[in-house]
Amino acid sequence: ATRSEQVEAQGEMSEENEIPDPKLTAEETCKPKCAAPWKAYLACAKRIEGDTSGEKHCSGWYFDYWKCIDKCATPSVFKGTK
Repeated sequence: ATRSEQVEAQGEMSEENEIPDPKLTAEETCKPKCAAPWKAYLACAKRIEGDTSGEKHCSGWYFDYWKCIDKCATPSVFKGTK
């Protein structure tokens, strides 16, 4: 039986039975370690608040934050792979 057939036969899986996504767990663990880039992003967002031109953005700060999260989370996400 396919995975979808198995799920149909068992009914919907409850949240208690779901396996947590290791990437999301690792990202949550890393958020405190990446507080500085997050604060820089929030400061940028506050500076451009009310911009109606659409030309101002904080993409660089946002990507810096996620680069920090990815760099921190990657080792724990891939520790079980070879």
